Amino acid sequence: MKEEDPYFFALIQESQKLASIAELMELMEEGHKDKIWLIDQIRKKRQRISLGSDMGPISILKLCSSDFISHMIGVLKNQELEEFEAPPPLTQTYHWFFTDIVAGSDPSLTTNEQARKIIVLNKIIERSDIFRQRDPASTLILPTGDGMAIGFSDSPEKPLKLALDVHKELYRYNKSRSERDRIYIRIGLDTGPVYIIKDLNGNENVWGPGIIVARRVMDLAREMNILASARFANDVKMLKPEYKNILRPIGDYQIKHGEKLLIYNVYGDGFGNKKPPSPDKRQTSKAAEETQKTRSKFLFANVELELEVEDPVTMLTHHTLLWNPINISNEPIERIFCYLDGDVPKAFPDMNVTIKDEEERELEIISLNVNKPYHKEFFVKAGRPLKPGEKGRLIKLEWDWEEQDRQFTYRFASDCKKFAFLLTVPKGLEVHQKVVKVDTESGEKILAPTPATVRFLPNRTEISWSASQLHAYDAYRFDW
Repeated sequence: MKEEDPYFFALIQESQKLASIAELMELMEEGHKDKIWLIDQIRKKRQRISLGSDMGPISILKLCSSDFISHMIGVLKNQELEEFEAPPPLTQTYHWFFTDIVAGSDPSLTTNEQARKIIVLNKIIERSDIFRQRDPASTLILPTGDGMAIGFSDSPEKPLKLALDVHKELYRYNKSRSERDRIYIRIGLDTGPVYIIKDLNGNENVWGPGIIVARRVMDLAREMNILASARFANDVKMLKPEYKNILRPIGDYQIKHGEKLLIYNVYGDGFGNKKPPSPDKRQTSKAAEETQKTRSKFLFANVELELEVEDPVTMLTHHTLLWNPINISNEPIERIFCYLDGDVPKAFPDMNVTIKDEEERELEIISLNVNKPYHKEFFVKAGRPLKPGEKGRLIKLEWDWEEQDRQFTYRFASDCKKFAFLLTVPKGLEVHQKVVKVDTESGEKILAPTPATVRFLPNRTEISWSASQLHAYDAYRFDW
């Protein structure tokens, strides 16, 4: 029958595609989008087509997939709303102090007593040296009812020092008060990016992982705990020797939505609470479990890591990770665990993740176990099982993610014979290269004994580094 004729179906599909191209061209004209814009979208979505300089938009779109054309129609149809709702183009990083009063709304207290405690806490913070000497231009103050969040963009030491000063003053205050009148607080510290947005009154407010995580770290705390995230603690500990003595890792804890964080407890003479949060909140990360399994299954004959900065403004970076694994177990291995972390929130479809083997076969992602804005975990099915002792196998993992902190940390899941790192940045981007070995347990960092090599080429700058005989759980951070 005619309906079963492949040629007939091909004509229908071609007709539908041409209709979609016509609709997209009309939307582009209405939105004042030109050929340059179209080519930029094609590159972002990694459409694999050959473009000629003399090709017009219609000719270009004929080479694109129907899925891409449908996607771009949806983008342009929703553009007006997206532009209206668009946040600022870039986030800003702040170091956060988040506090509230424990049992601040205790119904056994009168409203007057509750308000008095809030007023006292505000005055103690207001009179602290850190607060009085702050730079208003680099400080955000956000009241939260029975507490507040304060962000400092100029120094990560300020939230820590503020926490210590407030605690010491509160201990003095509470000594002369009855139990009913004493004020107990909890504090969470974190470093992270936020968007600066205006509220309905035109005042500055924020939204983003920095302040959200600080709040969730605080929510773990007991009364008079000062808790810090690992990303905050690891940076601050390196600034002064005395900070190492008061910032103590206490394990992984689960925060909202099942996310897990390594938490540090801050305590010493006259501040903090040595007793950690409730042990039922402690968790073991899936990534750590799978990394432990990898060590017993694989040895890496070679690992190559290549980063190419594609946009020096957003720091959009294309990552290529090449593994030459050797199965050292007694059983064939059919799936491989991968996890990726980033500096900015990213939807998995926008990361353009591809995995191939030594025969350039694209491998299947069989499960996306964790799809959080900053962290992804997934399993990949091998094209054919990795046999015990088999050599010559290759796993090639590619993905896109912004590296706004201009650093990348790689942790070895198993022993590795040879490792090579290559970073390529566009010409004109100033680089400050540094290779640091990171102790993933304590967070301590030391400079690698061999520095990276920097080559200034006509159209790019290359930073390369290599090492051999690396061990499982070794971790290196590459700064630029």
